[in-house]
Amino acid sequence: MDKDPQGLLESTLMASGTASRSEDEESLAGQKRASSQALGTIPKRRSSSRFIKRKKFDDELVESSLAKSSTRAKGASGVEPGRCSGSEPSSSEKKKVSKAPSTPVPPSPAPAPGLSKRVKKSKQPLQVTKDLGRWKPADDLLLINAVLQTNDLTSVHLGVKFSCRFTLREVQERWYALLYDPVISKLACQAMKQLHPEAIAAIQSKALFSKAEEQLLSRVASTSQPTLETFQDLLHRHPDAFYLARTAKALQAHWQLMKQYYLLEDQTELTVADRRQKREIRQLEQELHKWQVLVDSITGMSSPDFDNQTLAVLRGRMVRYLMRSREITLGRATKDNQIDVDLSLEGPAWKISRKQGVIKLKNNGDFFIANEGRRPIYIDGRPVLCGSKWRLSNNSVVEIASLRFVFLINQDLIALIRAEAAKITPQ
Repeated sequence: MDKDPQGLLESTLMASGTASRSEDEESLAGQKRASSQALGTIPKRRSSSRFIKRKKFDDELVESSLAKSSTRAKGASGVEPGRCSGSEPSSSEKKKVSKAPSTPVPPSPAPAPGLSKRVKKSKQPLQVTKDLGRWKPADDLLLINAVLQTNDLTSVHLGVKFSCRFTLREVQERWYALLYDPVISKLACQAMKQLHPEAIAAIQSKALFSKAEEQLLSRVASTSQPTLETFQDLLHRHPDAFYLARTAKALQAHWQLMKQYYLLEDQTELTVADRRQKREIRQLEQELHKWQVLVDSITGMSSPDFDNQTLAVLRGRMVRYLMRSREITLGRATKDNQIDVDLSLEGPAWKISRKQGVIKLKNNGDFFIANEGRRPIYIDGRPVLCGSKWRLSNNSVVEIASLRFVFLINQDLIALIRAEAAKITPQ
């Protein structure tokens, strides 16, 4: 019975001691805050009397971050009222508050509406070209011109060389998008309008030939020797049939290509099997575009015009051979046999002899080709057997073991040679 009142007394004394201690701490903290507010200074960090300091809760961390931003704006005017009593500023926060100026920071002026519009307009072309993807403005212009010329997407896919290797399905999808998608068509038109006039002229010069144009060119006889004036007259007589960017030089080059493949009206008709083989050869040549680039870099193909030292040119689909001496040898080059014109650069040459033939220029200005190989050489469809020779004229088609070339003569230089020969003969 005596132990119960004694234990009760001890517990009441301990509770009163802890309560008085907490009241003393709160009164001391209140006095410190009152003195700091009266002096206008920032209170020091309160240290706890406990051995383990508790961590800040999330709400206290958010309030302290808000307090930092508000002290930067207000300067040293004092602690904002929204700060929680439990959170105290750090030492770095005290330095920033003490160094901040008392004058308020003026707000940054808003940008003028005209300036923002100018910035948007200047960035618009970049966004347009970015949205186009793999299709560049030059590709779109090539596609439109080719479709208007041929009205056949398959022919466009086979005949037009774009910046990327597009499949037939990609070409069809792009054409349908340009026709029926208003967003893509608008972006494409804006990008094509920004092309340089020289780039537009270069793209228009690569336009495919239509059937009407090839029909007019096929009427020029293969046995004639057409000049640039002939094709210029053809342009003047049929201005509506030819494309606006056609020139007499372009018509002459395409006519020579048609003659090389026996597509003119007066040339003999090829058999069905021969036509099928030619079509397969063309498909293989279109797949070997990498070899064409390699051969062009080796042979140095540049402008098709003649220079002062070139007597004639033997031009194939891949290579141009320049004749700069009065006699050159044709054949297949090996380690032991070096010749002037290596026909293996043009295509498969395993059926060609190492010394197939010789082209000579006579003093009167005539060119002759002599066959010294096993297989015949065809000049405009006529066979020249081994040990025989034949006269070469301008635009003659030379065929050696399924490789075809066009023999072009520098008429100006040959005319000078003939004039000099005429002066020497009377003496």
